[in-house]
Amino acid sequence: MSRTGPRRSESIRVAVLNAADDLLVEQGFAATTIEGIAARAGVAKQTIYRWWKSKVEILLDALTDDALEGLAWAEPAGTASEDLTAHLHRVADFFQEPAGQVLQALLGHAQLDKETATALREAFLLKQRERDLAGLGAVLERHTGRTPDAETLGRLTDLLLGPLYYRVLVFGQPADEQLIESAVDLALKLAD
Repeated sequence: MSRTGPRRSESIRVAVLNAADDLLVEQGFAATTIEGIAARAGVAKQTIYRWWKSKVEILLDALTDDALEGLAWAEPAGTASEDLTAHLHRVADFFQEPAGQVLQALLGHAQLDKETATALREAFLLKQRERDLAGLGAVLERHTGRTPDAETLGRLTDLLLGPLYYRVLVFGQPADEQLIESAVDLALKLAD
């Protein structure tokens, strides 16, 4: 049930999320407006406000949907090095897609807006962190034959993913093969 009325149409929801993604990529965060999203999606502004309070909420919904697939961990299938390398490539590729640009814009805006920071953490980052911990834990358990302790798992997750976020958010560059290989090698040495 929506906040103010009947259940929303999935086709309208998808149209709004896609419009928000497209406008953000084309115009940037500041120029993306509810009015523009409504016009692009072909819906009334009131329809949007019935289901979302702000463009940040719309973008968070879009990011959450896109990340479920784009940042998902595959079932461990190869060596630990192969599995971790494949996942880091998936994350690096995600940052180059529209969904990754949404994440970058929300992270940037969160530095200036406390409400956005809280919403981003609660609606996306903490849940993605849980998926990352579980995915890495499965790879390491398969590799070492034991379940890593929570503290080690958290540090290794930071070690693997931190450099990718840093490269993209600080320097605006994608992660290269050498960075990915170095992060994987170091994490596996520390995991043993």
